[in-house]
Amino acid sequence: MKAPDLSVQLARKNKRGLLLANPVMTASGTFGYGTEYAEVLDIQRLGAVICKGTTLKPRPGNPQPRLWETAGGVLNSIGMENIGIDALIEEKAPLWAQWKVPVIVNILGESIQDYAKLAKRLDKVSGVSGIEVNISCPNVSAGGMEFGASPESAAEVTAAVKSKTTLPIIVKLSPNVTDIAEIACAAADAGADAISLINTLKGMAIDTKNRKPLLGNVCGGLSGPAIKPVALYMVYQVARAVKVPVVGCGGIATANDALEFIMAGASAVQVGTAIFANPCTPLDILKGIERFMKKEGIRRITELAGAAL
Repeated sequence: MKAPDLSVQLARKNKRGLLLANPVMTASGTFGYGTEYAEVLDIQRLGAVICKGTTLKPRPGNPQPRLWETAGGVLNSIGMENIGIDALIEEKAPLWAQWKVPVIVNILGESIQDYAKLAKRLDKVSGVSGIEVNISCPNVSAGGMEFGASPESAAEVTAAVKSKTTLPIIVKLSPNVTDIAEIACAAADAGADAISLINTLKGMAIDTKNRKPLLGNVCGGLSGPAIKPVALYMVYQVARAVKVPVVGCGGIATANDALEFIMAGASAVQVGTAIFANPCTPLDILKGIERFMKKEGIRRITELAGAAL
C-alpha cells in the first residue's frame, strides 16, 4: 500500500486556503515561535506551527511562580508573555517565510479594536499563513476569555478580525462556558474558517504549609491528560453543530489520543503540554497515525474525520 494521504484543508471557503500536509499541529504557548525547536526536531514535517499568543505591545506576563505540576497535567499562569506584534513581524516572520510548514499566529486583544488592529498588521506579512483568534485565555486580566464567554461577543470579535484580513481565521474557544456549541456556531456564522478547542480549564493549587495559592496569579489554566475527556466531548459537540473544520486540542499525547479527536469530528489536532516532556511528541503522533492508517487500509485521513459522530 502506498503512503496514505494525510493532507487537510482547514479553510475551504477562504481564497487563500490553509492546506496542511498532515493534521498534527503544535498548540499555541507550548512551542514558542517554532524557531526554538528547529534544532531539536524536523519542524518541516509538522502540519502547522501555531506560535505563542501575540499582543499589540510586548507583555512581561504574570508574576512567578507560573507553572505547577498536578497529578494529571499542569497548571500554567504565563499571562501571555510575548514580544509584541512589531518584533514578531520584524524578527520571526522573515524566518517563517523560508519554511514550508505553515505558521499560524495566535492573537489576543484587550478590546475588539485590538483584535482588528492585529489582524490588519498580519494580513500581508510573508511567512504568516493564518490567524488563530484567542478568545479563551484564562490567565489575563483583560481580554481573552471574556470575549469567548457569549455567542454575541465571540461573533463580534470574529467579524472584526474578518473585516481586516484575507488570512484564514481559526477561532479558539474556552471550555469555561455554559454552551460551547452555541458559541462555536456564532463564530462560524461570523466568518471563522475553522474552530479550535479547547483552551485550558480554570484551576488553582494551594500551598498548605504557607496557606496561600501556589501560583503568583492565584488561578491558572489546567492542561494535560486530565482535560482530555472534557476536550474530546466538546470537540464532538462542536463538530456536530458547525459546518466548518474543527481543530481538537486538550491532553493529546499519543497517536491514539489524536485519532480519538479525529474520529470525534476534528479535521486536525494540536499537541501542547506533552511537548514539555518530549518535544518530539508531535512527530511521534504523526508516525502513529500513519501506522494506524496503513494497518487499517485507510487511504485518506479525511475518511476518519467524524467517523464516531
